[in-house]
Amino acid sequence: MYQQHFGLNRPPFKITPDTSLFFEGNQRGAALDALLYAIHSGEGIIKVVGEVGSGKTMLCRMLEVRLSNDVDVIYIANPSLSPDNILHVIAHELNLDVNNEMSKVDVMQQIQTHLLKKHASNRQVVLFVEEAQSMPIETLEEIRLLSNLETDQNKLLQMVLFGQPELDEKLSQPHIRQLKERITHSFNLSPFPPDDTLKYLNFRLRAVGYTGPDVFNKKTAGVVKKYSDGLTRRINILADKSLLAAFSEGSHTVTVSHVKSAARDSEFKKEFEGKKIVMISAGGLLIAGVLIAGIYIGKQEAGKPAPLKAEAPVLAPEVESPAHASSIEPPVIEKQEAVAESAPGSTPGSTPGSASESAPGSLNERIQQTQKWLLNAADNHYSIQLFMARTSDADKVEAFLNDVPETLDFTKIYIYETVINGRAWYSVLYSDFATQDEAIAKLDALPASLKASDPYLRRVSAIKKDAAS
Repeated sequence: MYQQHFGLNRPPFKITPDTSLFFEGNQRGAALDALLYAIHSGEGIIKVVGEVGSGKTMLCRMLEVRLSNDVDVIYIANPSLSPDNILHVIAHELNLDVNNEMSKVDVMQQIQTHLLKKHASNRQVVLFVEEAQSMPIETLEEIRLLSNLETDQNKLLQMVLFGQPELDEKLSQPHIRQLKERITHSFNLSPFPPDDTLKYLNFRLRAVGYTGPDVFNKKTAGVVKKYSDGLTRRINILADKSLLAAFSEGSHTVTVSHVKSAARDSEFKKEFEGKKIVMISAGGLLIAGVLIAGIYIGKQEAGKPAPLKAEAPVLAPEVESPAHASSIEPPVIEKQEAVAESAPGSTPGSTPGSASESAPGSLNERIQQTQKWLLNAADNHYSIQLFMARTSDADKVEAFLNDVPETLDFTKIYIYETVINGRAWYSVLYSDFATQDEAIAKLDALPASLKASDPYLRRVSAIKKDAAS
C-alpha cells in the first residue's frame, strides 16, 4: 500500500523470515558464523535460545542457506511429537521405509545404517528442532539418544535446538541433565538496543529499494525500541504500521506520533504508565485513513497541495503464520459405497495417470492441482502432512476425499506421489501457511479423526524435494 509512496520494490517489514533481508548487526552475523563453525565441527548438541520474535527462525533459515552442499538438513517444527513418533518422523525425513508398526529399535537401526552410509559418502546430516521448549522431556531424551550414534571419530548426526528461555528451564531439571551435558555450544539472541534498532530499520528499507533520506531517525528508532522491547518481530510490526501512518498523512518521514499510534494499535504496551489509553475502533478508521491517503496521492499532479491531515489508521496485527509426518498408515475412514458412488466429482476405478479424465474432486485432479501449487509455493512456507498411503491403497485416499471434514477447505488438500525405497506412496497434505505459528494453530485445530494419524508440519522446500524423488 505504501510501497510506491516510499519507492520500495517490495514490503520491507514482513514478519515471515526473508533471508535476503538478514541483518548482521547486534551479533546476528557473528552468531551465524559461530553456528556454521559449530555444525561443521560435528561435536555435541547446539542450543539457540531467544525470546518469542527474537529472530531464531530467521537464523535457522540462514543456516540452511549458508551450509555447504555436502550437508543434509532434517527440519522438525512440530513441538508436540511423542517419543514414539519422533524417530518415525526423522526416519521419514531421511526417506527411509518405515511405518508405525515398526518398533523404535528397528527404526533406530535403520536410521543408524542410513547415517553410516552418509558418513561413508562424506556427507553430514544435521537436525534442526524448532520450538524445542515445548517438546515433552521424554521426546527430548529420545533425541539425546540419537546423539549416541557415532563412529570412532565423528558424530553421525549433528543437532541444533532452537527454543525460548523456557528451554533452559526445562534443561535445568535433574532428570534430563544427560541432555544438557551433551550441549557443547549455546547461543542467546539478545534484544536490539536503540542504535542497532535504527540501523536495522534503515537497512531493511534500503534493501528493498529505498534511496531517499533516512525514514527513521535516532529518536523514532528509540521509540520503536521502547515499544518493541528490541524484538525483531515486534520491530517489523511497528515499522510497518508506522510507515502506513506516515503514508496516510502524505509524509515521507516517520515521526514519534506515527510510532506511538502504531504501538497503541499493536497493544504491545501502554503509552504512559498508569494512564488509561482509549483504544479506537480499527475498522472505520482504517478505511477512512486508506481512502484519504488514496485521494491525497491521486491529486498529486500540479503543484504541491497542503498536507492532508488524517488520523493514523489503526490496523489489526499482521497474522503470522509446524515438520512432517512419518510413514504412518492413514486414518481409518469407513468408506460408504453410496457416498463414493454419488459424491460429486468422484471417479471410482480411476487410476493415477489418467489426468485428462480427472473429474473435479478426484484423486487425479488433486494431484494435478498439487503440481501447480508446488510450482509457485514459497520454499519457506509450511504445510501439514495429514497421512500417507501406499498407491496400491488409492481407495483409502479416495474415501478421504469423498468425506473431507467440514473444517477443512477441500481446495487446499494437496496430494503427490513419492517413492521410498522402491515403494510408491501417496502423501496427503493440507494448505499452505506463510508462518509456523499459523500452521501450528491449524494443526492443533484438526479433528480427532485426522489427529489419529499423527499429522505434523513440513517445510515446502522439503515437500518439493520429496515430490521430485
